[in-house]
Amino acid sequence: MSTLVHLLRESVERSPDREAVTRGDHRLSYAELWDRVVRVAAFLKSQGIKSGARVGILLENSPEYVVCHYGILAAGGTVVALNAAERARRISSTLKHCGASWLFAAGGHRELPAVAADMGRRVEIVAVGPLRASMDRECHDYNDILKNHAGGLEASFPDNAEGLASIIYTSGTTGDPKGVMLSHANLRANVKSIVGYLGLTETDSIVNVLPFHYSYGNSVLHTHLAVGGRLVIHNGMLYPTKVLEVMAAERVTGFSGVPSTFALLLGRARLTDHDLSSLRYMTQAGGPMPPVNARRLQKALPHVKLFVMYGQTEASARLSYLPPDRLGDKPGSCGIPIPGVRMEIRDEKGEPVAKGVTGEIWAKGDNVMQGYWNNPGATAGVLVGGWLKTGDLAHVDDEGYFFIDGRSSDMIKSGAHRISPQEVEEVIAEIDGVREVAVVGVPDELLGQAVKAVIVADDRAAVLQGQPGSAQGP
Repeated sequence: MSTLVHLLRESVERSPDREAVTRGDHRLSYAELWDRVVRVAAFLKSQGIKSGARVGILLENSPEYVVCHYGILAAGGTVVALNAAERARRISSTLKHCGASWLFAAGGHRELPAVAADMGRRVEIVAVGPLRASMDRECHDYNDILKNHAGGLEASFPDNAEGLASIIYTSGTTGDPKGVMLSHANLRANVKSIVGYLGLTETDSIVNVLPFHYSYGNSVLHTHLAVGGRLVIHNGMLYPTKVLEVMAAERVTGFSGVPSTFALLLGRARLTDHDLSSLRYMTQAGGPMPPVNARRLQKALPHVKLFVMYGQTEASARLSYLPPDRLGDKPGSCGIPIPGVRMEIRDEKGEPVAKGVTGEIWAKGDNVMQGYWNNPGATAGVLVGGWLKTGDLAHVDDEGYFFIDGRSSDMIKSGAHRISPQEVEEVIAEIDGVREVAVVGVPDELLGQAVKAVIVADDRAAVLQGQPGSAQGP
């Protein structure tokens, strides 16, 4: 089985002149992307990088990020993608925890001087772009690397599918960061499944607003490069209308987002004001999509297939998807397991439960992680006999469709009742004038916990004004 780098190279050989990555006016063909990837890999090899060495990336989404990511993989390294919005203390602690020996960072990143001072010479730094004036140490220059190291289509790179490709840090529900270890085989299995049910081909392109350092964005990156598709990078959702303008101008076929992404598009922009006739599909994950928003998207864009999905970083991103033609009769469902994945609902003893009974989702497949970096205790707590204990509560119906009821740690215990915040959110979201809603449990002397709803309402809404039939919000 080949690595992610092999998948990219196959795309390059099929269509070297096809556009691969773009951000604004910065556009790279597959041949140009590959040339830069090989140069970064050649540089790292010339520096004696060891197989499996952890290499941090502190860059926002950009063509440079893609080059560095695949250049690290092509040199046999392991990518540790960092959140560019984090402060120095968190960045340094992550680099120390994984034992990173290299860091590719934006030269102008406001936290880079503090990170460099804290890490000292234990980490070699490659600066992408001009250095901040406050940097007092020399760094390798990304542009010099591209100028001075050999490129071209011919390059040798590791062929170890079981090798560690990525460590993605996630805080989970405990707040304690864990490094999810994903091999090339894990990520390739995820890519193969997603490409299959989305029907992705080299003719597809996507406006990507998801950070590459998160599992969902990472998956979008790998799936589109594997088929020879096009990534149109647009960072952030601050101006939803601008996102729609880019989608229309670039004539993309796809768009992916989390629940808040679609809430912004529906609440702060008019989808019908833009020519989105090229759009073929949309995907949503990272939390449940309120059925009312799914219906609004379908009404505004009836020609677009909407895939509601479910997954975890520990599963290389994806575990299940709801076929678009079942949205109407399976509202609120996260669907069926993706190809190559098994899912079961089990009780607290690990025994399967009957259909319709709520329990924990257990999942098994080639996409399930190798474990948590340097944390065997946490690994043993979630990997049992080849199965991943997700911590998510759900039930399955008679047709095998899964419905998330919440996380075991999120359930509100009020009196003698266990209440799912998600179920309450879905009911409130149906009320006219509610744009967004979040439900949490708060301390209560009598019940132990009471249910609190935080609502974002439209200006015209009567939601917060106590009118008959409306919901009361804080």
